[in-house]
Amino acid sequence: MSDLAEEYRLDYFEQEDFVRKECPDCGDHFWTRDHDRETCGEPPCESYSFIDDPGFETEYTLEEMREAFLSYFEEHGHERIAPYPVAANRWRDDVLLTQASIYDFQPLVTSGETPPPANPLTISQPCIRMQDIDNVGTTGRHTMAFEMMAHHAFNAREDVETPEQYAYEGEVYWKDRTVELCEGFFESLGADREGITYIEDPWVGGGNAGPAIEVIYEGAELATLVFMSMEQDPEGEYELKDGNRYSKMDTYIVDTGYGLERWTWVSQGTPTVYEAIYPEQIEFLQDNAGIELSAEEERIVHDAAALAGNMDIDEAEDLEAARGEIADAVGVDVEELVALMEPLETIYAIADHCRTLAYMLGDEIVPSNVGTGYLARMVLRRTKRLVDEVGVDAPMDELVDMQAERLGYENRDHIRDVVRTEVEKYRETLERGRRKVEDLAVEYAEAGEAIPAAELVELYDSHGIQPDMVEEIAAEHGADVDVPEDFYGQVAARHDQETGGLTAAEADERFADLPETERLYYDDQQGTEFEAVVLDVFERAEGYDVVLDQTMFYPEGGGQPPDHGTLAADDRTVEVTDVQIEDGVIRHRVDGELDKGAMVRGKLDVERRRQLMRNHTATHAVIHATREVLGDHIRQAGAQKGVDSSRIDVAHYDRISREEVKRIEDRANEVVMANVGVSQEWLHRNDAEAEYGFDLYQGGVPPGEEIRIIQVEADVQACGGTHVARTGDVGAIKIRSTERVQDGVERLTFSAGTAAIDATQATEDALYATAETLDVDPQDVPETASRFFEEWKERGKRIDELQEELAAARAAGGDDAAEEVEVGDTTAVIRRIDAEMDELRATANALVAEGKIAVVGSGLDGAQFVVGVPEDSPVNAGEVVSELAGRVGGGGGGPPDFAQGGGPDAEQLDEALADAPEILQAVVGA
Repeated sequence: MSDLAEEYRLDYFEQEDFVRKECPDCGDHFWTRDHDRETCGEPPCESYSFIDDPGFETEYTLEEMREAFLSYFEEHGHERIAPYPVAANRWRDDVLLTQASIYDFQPLVTSGETPPPANPLTISQPCIRMQDIDNVGTTGRHTMAFEMMAHHAFNAREDVETPEQYAYEGEVYWKDRTVELCEGFFESLGADREGITYIEDPWVGGGNAGPAIEVIYEGAELATLVFMSMEQDPEGEYELKDGNRYSKMDTYIVDTGYGLERWTWVSQGTPTVYEAIYPEQIEFLQDNAGIELSAEEERIVHDAAALAGNMDIDEAEDLEAARGEIADAVGVDVEELVALMEPLETIYAIADHCRTLAYMLGDEIVPSNVGTGYLARMVLRRTKRLVDEVGVDAPMDELVDMQAERLGYENRDHIRDVVRTEVEKYRETLERGRRKVEDLAVEYAEAGEAIPAAELVELYDSHGIQPDMVEEIAAEHGADVDVPEDFYGQVAARHDQETGGLTAAEADERFADLPETERLYYDDQQGTEFEAVVLDVFERAEGYDVVLDQTMFYPEGGGQPPDHGTLAADDRTVEVTDVQIEDGVIRHRVDGELDKGAMVRGKLDVERRRQLMRNHTATHAVIHATREVLGDHIRQAGAQKGVDSSRIDVAHYDRISREEVKRIEDRANEVVMANVGVSQEWLHRNDAEAEYGFDLYQGGVPPGEEIRIIQVEADVQACGGTHVARTGDVGAIKIRSTERVQDGVERLTFSAGTAAIDATQATEDALYATAETLDVDPQDVPETASRFFEEWKERGKRIDELQEELAAARAAGGDDAAEEVEVGDTTAVIRRIDAEMDELRATANALVAEGKIAVVGSGLDGAQFVVGVPEDSPVNAGEVVSELAGRVGGGGGGPPDFAQGGGPDAEQLDEALADAPEILQAVVGA
């Protein structure tokens, strides 16, 4: 018996006459009412038994099953709470997407730091698990997007020394009641409780663990009941399956997950889960793609679906072998089965991926190259590839909108706009990336090796090129490709985690014993002087760190730089050049030593503080204005406040136009001129989230039960920075520039207050200087500059035309300086022209147009060569240039038909050109 075996011996099991058994096929231990049962009931130990014979009395839709679950648990003492977004990084820093309902309450609630919104509670939480992406469609049961229906109870031991350290206390309920509630829900649906089995499967993750039970009914895993009660401990009494030891925690949590889609599927008894949850879209996709099955083909597909549980990339040792076994069971060749199933599996995957995209884009994740945006882009591009592969010609935005409409999103126009934009970006990316694949294919074909999985992942990350496209291009060049079955899971894993940037403190043991610093800057944001006591002084490599009992100096944080100023004692004054906070203790970096215990007077650099306050408040006005102009999907992706200028990065799927910049600037200044108050209040975290949602945390997730809320107009954020009292105190806001810092993220740089005036004047100075140079009035500069530019372009075109005419004349007329040699059946012209590279290229092109090989050199800037080769010539231009350039101390190369290069040794130019006939003959001979 394992270390946790006793944890599964529940009073409920004993009262209900359950027996514990070991499955002879998989070796798992399980509990059942059926004393004659032999296997655990889960595929592949048993097949599905609900297909064509639904497991419940009534068929349910997704909506009906969700309501049945939530209503049942409400009737049994649970409070229903609204689902959270699928972007978990809105309220936590360690993950990107919501993968389970417990994610909503990690880490603050599960650690006991803050209370849950209700206890006990019930929820139906939309989730996305990217690691299942390669299973979707194939197994008949996996979905990447799903809803985890759940009920949770948060308990804390009463025998701990300081129970007040936790935000909840006592036991709500534990294992026996959890199983009893599970059975009650089954019974409410008319299920046969004799058919339920409970498989022991301990859970570990993120340093926590606990006993867990998989709930199996008629072959389907419908729920998992996790009893999170342990933490990793080298001296712990429990050794679990990850090889680590664990001990009991002070808190213990009921963490359940009921798969909405699986329950709906079992109620309907359809061949796969997809027909149960995506019926309308699957029918549309099959009709659109022209997939029609005969009665016999329908039978084969139907029978194969019941066995599809064996098709799990994570578990099947050999996917082809698994298909072979299913083909044997349904009485067809494996090739026939694959031909029938693969188009349908693609259709299933498209429907599921469209739902995933609806969740992501509906919750206003913006596709990009990082974080949740990267994952959204990956799903969208894979979906587009599948749509093209199976022959669906409906627009992608229409397919995603089908799911967005069903899910009830109100921003469907935004979703469609994002999809259309991304599809066009993908097309452009593929055009740019094809050459890269061709070069790679040639390289590996020549080496006699397959293109490895690592290269595929890099091609996808850098160019969005999917493995099947790589396979097609590689085949054209005689190269093989090593595509892992879980390719997309591997790609997602590279981007599925976000790690924090906090490092260990540089303080000694004395620092850890210091009390938290009283932060006077919250009590009086306009205050600039204060008195305090020096609690401790730490000598550093450069200066000293001084800790006070209280301070008005704002420490660096939330993108706001620290205050500067002075600390003055009776006998000396020191400069404060940096201020940092850690674990509530504020350290002032100063340039001289102060005495521990001394009374000091602090004085802020007033103008610096006021300008930082203006810029920080302006940031709220700009983000509010940007959202009003560009849409509700706008979220902060980073910010840095400064004295002279600040910047804000926003997630947006397109470039910000000049017209939009002007509208944003106008709206932000309207907020300033309205002179509304900037409110500050401290709210309980749950109350703040309930009132304002998770957009509160755009600047980061603050710790603690109470959080500080700043409201500027309609912009409400959890914010620790300093602000002006009224928006009018900002003075003015000037947006200085916009730029794309990465795909999907736009940066707006702006100035506030006196810095905004300085920025405007600097722009005007540049305008007036340009006007003086052009000898026109400032308002005429754009028209004049445009005219000059057009004239310059026309002059450049005329120069190019004259160079081409000169080159053509040289090629046609010949001269004594040119040498002509026969290379195979082609004439090669070798000539020196001391001219710019453009003229060399034009001359070479003119000669190639006449069907001649061109070898042209110039000594105008070192030694330069251009080699052009007509079509079907045996000469490789890149090889010839490489040889020539090497003789003048340089290098070069290029495609076989046209190449250029050179070196610094111009004195060797004539000698190199004299060797050109020999080089040409050698290249042909090779």
